[in-house]
Amino acid sequence: NVVVGDRVTYTGFLNTLGAYSTERLIPAAPLIKLPETIAFETAAAMTMRGLTSSYLMRRIYDFKPGDSILLHAAAGGVGLIVSQWAKLLGLTVIGTVSSDAKAEVARAHGCDHTINYSHEDVAKRVRELTDGVGVNVVFDSVGKNTFMGSLDSLKRRGLLVCVGTASGPIEGFNPQLLAMKGSLYMTRPALADYIADPAEKAALAGELFDHVGSGRIKIEINQHYALQDAVQAHRDLEARKTTGSSIFVI
Repeated sequence: NVVVGDRVTYTGFLNTLGAYSTERLIPAAPLIKLPETIAFETAAAMTMRGLTSSYLMRRIYDFKPGDSILLHAAAGGVGLIVSQWAKLLGLTVIGTVSSDAKAEVARAHGCDHTINYSHEDVAKRVRELTDGVGVNVVFDSVGKNTFMGSLDSLKRRGLLVCVGTASGPIEGFNPQLLAMKGSLYMTRPALADYIADPAEKAALAGELFDHVGSGRIKIEINQHYALQDAVQAHRDLEARKTTGSSIFVI
């Protein structure tokens, strides 16, 4: 429970309207109490991305040390957190990026291998890096443009986690493809369903805050914008000019 005077954060889905404002009234229920180890700017940069990373790492698949993942958009806000968390779990991380500069950022945050999808065949490189076997799990936040490559990167009975559609929705999907490509699994989760239960939300947030507060996971705030520059912030995101997290400063 939160009380007047508590330091708090929140993520959207249930109440996104009003986020681009200097002050707002909000019900207490969606708020998450911040420990003193987490700065406000850090919370602004990581709450949605961090909770997403938390459920992806702790609720989607029973990871074992030595398992491998393919992580699309590895230099993005979620990607940098997931890759660091994956290394804490002993996983091998293959990350896709759009530039050599982003590849360097991804490797600095835990990626064992990077693939530049601008000029490399992702599935082919994954097979080369895994001795032809494929990865246990693919985290695909891109959608339409990467869907088939993601399926072709999985090992037999692997899991494709469709966690976003940055390039557009997946169209014309026939479930028979899953059987043809190795009895694969596929899920399309949403953060709202993993934080709907207050106890589970508290557990996921607590584990995230513990990792960040202790320094095991670092939150990269690489872009700061004034609130009146929101249009430019969106243009930069659309142009893939950003890495890590972006925040507005009031």
